[in-house]
Amino acid sequence: MNFEIKFTPEAEETYNAVISQLRQRWGDRFVIKFETKISKILDIISATPYIYPIAQENAELRKCIPHKNCSMFYKVCIDHVLIAYFWDNRQDPIIID
Repeated sequence: MNFEIKFTPEAEETYNAVISQLRQRWGDRFVIKFETKISKILDIISATPYIYPIAQENAELRKCIPHKNCSMFYKVCIDHVLIAYFWDNRQDPIIID
């Protein structure tokens, strides 16, 4: 059974911010590679949502690191996976509620 992938508004906003920053720093080629990587990760999560570890900051969320500078946090629900947000790892640490 594959889980449906859903994005929170915050996930969409933070994803777009990461993409914008990547485009400014490294250009469109890097953005395309990053988007391809995210797409593959979402396919993997859809098929095996428990593959990535639980985030230390919040036991309800799982953390995937698609690039050393970016993390993706998500929650496994009964019939779908909810992408919570993306995080630039170069920012100050956060406390997740």
